[in-house]
Amino acid sequence: MNSLLLPRQDGSLEKYRLRGTPIARPDAVPRFNRIAYAAAHVVSDPLRDADPWGNPAIDWEATMAFRHHLWGLGFKIAEAMDTAQRGMGLSWAGAQQLIRRSLAEAKSVPGADLACGAGTDQLSPAEARSIEDVIAAYEEQIGFVEGEGGRAIMMASRALARVARSADDYRRVYGRILAQAKDKVVLHWLGDMFDPQLKGYWGSENFEEALATVLSIIGENSAKVEGIKISLLDNVKEVALRNGLPDGVLCFTGDDFNYAELIEGDGERYSHALLGIFDAVAPSASKALAALAAGDFSTFRGTIEPTVPLSRKIFEAPTQYYKAGVVFLAWLNGHQRHFTLPSGLQSARGLLHYADIFRLADQANVLDKPDLAAARMRNLLAVLGVEQAD
Repeated sequence: MNSLLLPRQDGSLEKYRLRGTPIARPDAVPRFNRIAYAAAHVVSDPLRDADPWGNPAIDWEATMAFRHHLWGLGFKIAEAMDTAQRGMGLSWAGAQQLIRRSLAEAKSVPGADLACGAGTDQLSPAEARSIEDVIAAYEEQIGFVEGEGGRAIMMASRALARVARSADDYRRVYGRILAQAKDKVVLHWLGDMFDPQLKGYWGSENFEEALATVLSIIGENSAKVEGIKISLLDNVKEVALRNGLPDGVLCFTGDDFNYAELIEGDGERYSHALLGIFDAVAPSASKALAALAAGDFSTFRGTIEPTVPLSRKIFEAPTQYYKAGVVFLAWLNGHQRHFTLPSGLQSARGLLHYADIFRLADQANVLDKPDLAAARMRNLLAVLGVEQAD
């Protein structure tokens, strides 16, 4: 029976009955008229995880299986990004394994595509002494991605945020790296709500000044920039960036609060997508994007808009812990046999947060296997002291 007792914010329990309808998988890989990257998570292996903080073990079979799940729904994959706990559980050594394995796996899937995160996380911000240190770290990572036959997403750098003294330092780093890149690169503007160490990125805490800097960098290097992902959780700021981009340079929304309206667009311009929430709501996002490509705006809105409250809950402050909610849903939906994350990050959110995610996921039709989801939620509730009535 798909009803269970869930805790509420006032400390009481409510009887909640599931009411959602799972989204059916498509008969064939759908086609979209927006480029849609899903930033994919990694799956821990708790049976081998003797040192989850220092050297977390990865279940490579389940991790690759999840990528097949996303490819089958029509998504490109943004690999080794923040969603994979990059620099927050997944080291550069682990990211190298992930990138290598995913690029090899993609070759076995017709039409599969991915781009790979390249940053500077092998360089501790505290150990960075100069701009040249940052450039060398970027060169190492982008060189690795390109050497494996991949395309790079140039991630924001904590080390650069620490050592840069002006916007010109950002121009110097990005200009050097883009000039050397073999292929076009996707840039990433990640806000400090996702990573507090990135405060003042692009040389200013003032948005207009930062925007002017990043647009100048893109303008000077547009032949090497495929697009830019902006993750500021502010649709007005994203539209300002989108409207200022040169022709041929794409805007990828990373706004997990406002993605539905940004992807649909304003009738003149729209954003493509590079989103962590697409990991968690992939069947719904796939159905919505296929409907948008067919000109069926009603189905697009009716399918994707119910996922927005769920996404806002998953990405609520402290936003950097959103990975816990993403993996929670992967567990509920049967994509992994456990609810654990590298570095034990499942403990970063509490039971009230997970109970709200469960309700919102059901109401958004995101629980693919309601019976399994209810059984696993009962187990979690019992472990955390909420026994179910007979």
